[in-house]
Amino acid sequence: MTTLFTNIKELIQIREAGITKVSGSEMAVLPTIQNSFLVIENDLIIDFGAMDDLPEINPDNIVDVSGKMILPTWCDSHTHLVYAGNRIQEFVDRINGLSYEQIAQRGGGILNSASKLKQTSEDDLYEQAKERLEEIMRLGTGAVEIKSGYGLTVDGELKMLRVIQRLKTAYSIAIKATFLGAHALPAIYKNSREEYIELIINEMLPAIAKEELADFIDVFCETGYFTVSETEQIMQAGISFGLQPKIHVNQFTAIGGIQAGVNNNALSVDHLEVLTPADIEALVKSQTMPVALPSCSYYLSIPYTPAREIINAGLPLALASDHNPGSTPSGNMNFVVATACIKMKMTPEEAINAATINGAYAMNLSNTHGSITIGKKANFIITKSIASYAQLPYSFGTNLIDSVFIEGKLIS
Repeated sequence: MTTLFTNIKELIQIREAGITKVSGSEMAVLPTIQNSFLVIENDLIIDFGAMDDLPEINPDNIVDVSGKMILPTWCDSHTHLVYAGNRIQEFVDRINGLSYEQIAQRGGGILNSASKLKQTSEDDLYEQAKERLEEIMRLGTGAVEIKSGYGLTVDGELKMLRVIQRLKTAYSIAIKATFLGAHALPAIYKNSREEYIELIINEMLPAIAKEELADFIDVFCETGYFTVSETEQIMQAGISFGLQPKIHVNQFTAIGGIQAGVNNNALSVDHLEVLTPADIEALVKSQTMPVALPSCSYYLSIPYTPAREIINAGLPLALASDHNPGSTPSGNMNFVVATACIKMKMTPEEAINAATINGAYAMNLSNTHGSITIGKKANFIITKSIASYAQLPYSFGTNLIDSVFIEGKLIS
C-alpha cells in the first residue's frame, strides 16, 4: 500500500540516513522543505522532496495536506506510564506546602505507588496503562520508553515488565522497556540496604533476563535514594545480563552520578536539574545523551535543566516527558517542547531536534525513528493549518495536531 502526501506546507526534520543525533550548534538547525511531498509504502518512508520534483508514481492513495505541516512523531525516552491509580492527594499536599522529599518521608511518593501496584492485578494494570499509551499516541508520540520501578519486589517488578511486554505486542508504537528496581528503598529494607540490592542483583535480574523483559537498566542515583557506589554495582550487574544503563541523576543534588553513568557507557543520563562544570566535562568526553524533563520541573517547581549550558558546551540534549503519577502526570510531548522553549530558552529548532532525533538516540532507535528519512518508519504528525512550526510551542495550550501516523497507519 503506497500513499502520497502532497502540497505539504513544510516537511520538517528531513535527514540523510546515518545521522543519529545532533549536538551543540547543530541543534539550532532543523532541515525542512517547503511545498513538498512525502511517499510512504506500508510502514516505511520511501521518498520525499519538493512538489516541483514530484516523480511520476501511481500510489494507492493520495492525501492533499495543503496548509499543513508534517514532522516526525515525538520520541519520548523517559516515562513511567505503567502505574496503578493516582497520587492526587500528594498534589494537594504539595499545594499546601509539603516538599517532594517530605511527602516521600511520610510514605508517599514512589512507595505510595508501590503500595497501590501491589493491590492491582496485572490485567487491571494493563487496562490502565493502555489508556495512557493510546492518549500519548494521539498526542503525537511514536516511540516511548517505559520503566518499571513501582513494584520493588520480584513479583511486582515482573508484573510491571510483563504489562510493558503486552503493550509492545498489542500496539504498533515502538516501546522500550527499562528495569528500575532501584527506584526507591522499600520500607522493610530501611535498615538493610545491602539485602535489597542483593535482591535486585540475585533475584530480579535473573528472572527478568530469563523472560527477556527489559532492554535497559535504570537506577535513581540521588541523595536519599541510591548512592553512586550502589548505582555502579547495580548498573554493572545489569550490564552482565545484557541491559544497557539509563540513569536518573542530578534531580536534586550532584553527587557524581553522571560520571558513574559515563564510566559505565550509559545510553542516557536523565533529569540534570542540577549540573556542575565537572558533570558537563564528563559528558563532553562521552557518547551518553543528556535528557531533560521540563514538565517535571514545571510540576514540582524545581529548577529546569540548564539547556543553554549543555548546548553551548557542544553537547546534544534530548527532551522527554517523565510521565508518572507523582511528579509529571502527563505524557504530552507537545507541552514538553513548549515548556523547553518557554522556561529553558531553547529555540523551537533545538526543542524539536531534542524531542525527535535525539530522543530516538536515547532509546537506541536512531536507525528507525526520529526523522523524516528514507527507510525509516512512517511515523509522523500532520499539523493543523499553522503559520510556522514555531507555533507548536507558541500556542502551548492548543492542540495543533490534525492527525498522527504510526508505522504508516492513521491513529484514531
